[in-house]
Amino acid sequence: MSRRIEDYALLGDGNTAALISRDGSIDWLCWPRFDDDACFAALLGTPENGCWSLAPDEAVVRQDRRYQPDTVIVETDFETQGGRVRIIDFMPVGDLPSSVVRIVVGLQGKVRMHSCARLRFDYGRLAPWTEEKDGMMQACIGPDRVVLRTDVQLDVADDSIHAAFEIVAGARIAFVLSYGASHEAPPRRVDAEAALFETQTYWHAWINKFDNVRTEWPNAVRRALLTLKALTHHRTGAIVAAPTTSLPEAPAGELNWDYRYSWLRDTSFAMVALLNAGFDVEARAWRDWVLRTIAGAPEHIRVMYRVDGGRHVRESNIDWLQGFRYASPVRIGNAAAGQHQVDVLGEVIDCLDLARRAGLPASRQDDVVQRRIIEHLETVWNTPGSGIWESRAKPRHYTYSRVMAWVAFDRFIAHQSSIAARDAELIARFTVLRETIHAEICREGWNDGLGAFTQYYGGEELDASLLLMPLVGFLPADEPRMASTIERIRRDLDEQGLIRRHKKISSGPHEGAFLACSCWMADCLQMQGRTTEAREQFERVLSVANDLGLLSEQYNVPSGQLAGNFPQVLTHLAVINTALGLCGPTLQRGGG
Repeated sequence: MSRRIEDYALLGDGNTAALISRDGSIDWLCWPRFDDDACFAALLGTPENGCWSLAPDEAVVRQDRRYQPDTVIVETDFETQGGRVRIIDFMPVGDLPSSVVRIVVGLQGKVRMHSCARLRFDYGRLAPWTEEKDGMMQACIGPDRVVLRTDVQLDVADDSIHAAFEIVAGARIAFVLSYGASHEAPPRRVDAEAALFETQTYWHAWINKFDNVRTEWPNAVRRALLTLKALTHHRTGAIVAAPTTSLPEAPAGELNWDYRYSWLRDTSFAMVALLNAGFDVEARAWRDWVLRTIAGAPEHIRVMYRVDGGRHVRESNIDWLQGFRYASPVRIGNAAAGQHQVDVLGEVIDCLDLARRAGLPASRQDDVVQRRIIEHLETVWNTPGSGIWESRAKPRHYTYSRVMAWVAFDRFIAHQSSIAARDAELIARFTVLRETIHAEICREGWNDGLGAFTQYYGGEELDASLLLMPLVGFLPADEPRMASTIERIRRDLDEQGLIRRHKKISSGPHEGAFLACSCWMADCLQMQGRTTEAREQFERVLSVANDLGLLSEQYNVPSGQLAGNFPQVLTHLAVINTALGLCGPTLQRGGG
C-alpha cells in the first residue's frame, strides 16, 4: 500500500473504529471491538488482505473530503468528466447493530460507480463463505457474520462482493455493512437515512457540551474531543490508545506496536482533559473502569488491558501481512502489558486525586484501592523497571518512574490530611518517604555535566518525559535545575520546532518527533511565563495534523509525514490539555 498515514480518516461507533482513505477505501476495521481481529487489514498489507472500496469507476479529476461539522461523519466528493458525486461514510451510534454505512449522493450529471467489499478475517488471511440469502449478502466464518444490504445488484466474485451502478444528480443509494454473531440471526436492518440523522444529532449534542470560550483553538479541541469519544468503548468507559496496530514509528523499521488497548498510564492525562473540557460523565466512566479493572489487587496491576478489563494481550507476529510500507513485523498483542512500570501506580493515584478534586462522587473502593496501591508502592518504589517508554532493554531506575512514585505518596498524604479520620502515624511515615524519594531524584537523576535531569539514574541521556516533572508538581518550571533541563531538552531534542523523546540514533531509521512531548514543552514554557513561545510551540503541533485535524503519535520531520499508530489518544489528550491551559486557569495534575 502506498498511502500515507495522514491519508486516513476515522469512523467510530463506541464499539470499534474504521480507517477510510481519501480515495474511498476502508482499509482497517476490527469487529466486533477495537481489540478484536481485523476483517479489513489492507492498511498493513495489500487490498487482498481486506478492504471496501467505493469510488467512481472512471477517471477522477478532483477530490475533496471533510468531516461534517462537529461529527465523526466523513464526506468525500469526487468530480469526473461525467459529473460529481458525494459519499457519506459513518458508523451509526445508539441501539443498532455495529455497522458501516456508506451513502452515495449524486450531485451533478451522471457518474459510474463501483463497490468492492473484500472481507478477510483473521487479520486479512481468511475469506468467509459469502452468499446471497434473504435479500442480502451474508459472509460467515467461525463466530463472525457480516451482512451487506443495498438496493443495487450485488454479485460475488473472487470471494468479494461487487456492485456496479450509475448515480445521477439528486439520487441517493445506501450500502450498510453490519456485524453479528454467526450462530445468531442476522443483524437487523439499519435504515441508513434515519441512522445518519440520529448519528448527526448524537455527535452535535455531545460536543456542544464544550464551551468554545475556553480556548483560542476551539476547532482543534473539538476535533480532539470527538476523536477521544470515538475511541472510548461506550459500554465500559475504557479508552483505547489508538484503533490500530503496527503503524511504524520509524520508516521500514521494527518499532511497530499494538495500541488497541487501554493504558493505565493515560488515566491522569484523560482525567484532566475530560474534566477541564466539561465531560464529567465520561471522566467518571473512565475512573470507574480503572477501579473495576484494578479491583483489589494492585500488586498485580498490568500496564494495559483489553477494553472489557481483560488482562491477556499476548504478543505475536503476523507473517502474512507485509506491514505498513513494508515495516515489519506486524504485531498483535503487546508484551509490554507484563512489564514492571512503577510510574503506572502513581498515575492511578493521581487519577483518583484529580477525580476527588473535581468533585466526582467517590466510593469506598477509591480509598481501599488507593491504600493498597500505596502500601504496595512502599515496597517496590525503588526497584528498576521499563519506564514510561516501555523499553525492552535492561530494567533501569528511570527518573520519571521515581517522580511518579513521589506523586503517589504526595497525593495520598494530601488526601489523608484532608479527612477527619486521618491516620497520623501513616501520614508521618509516608511524609518521610516522600521527602526521601524527592531528595534521591534530585541527587541521582541530576547530571551536573549536562546541566539536566536524565532519563535514568547514572545515565547521560535526555528524555522529554521529564518535561512532566513541573506538570505533576515535582519542581516548579522556573526552579533552576528544572529550567535548565527544559532548555537542554529544547536545544538538544528539538527538530524543526517539534520535540523528540530522546536523541536520534546515529544510523539507520529513526522514530519521529513525539507530538505529546511537543505539547508538554508548550505547557512548561507557559508555566515559565513565556506565553508567546508556548503558543508558537503548540501551534507547531497543530500544523502537522492532517486535513481533518487528526494526529498520530509522532511526526517524521524529514519526510513531512505522520508516524506511529493513528489517531493517537495521548496526542489528542495533550492537544486538549495544552489548548485549555494556554487560555486560563484549569484543573492541573500538580494541584493547580
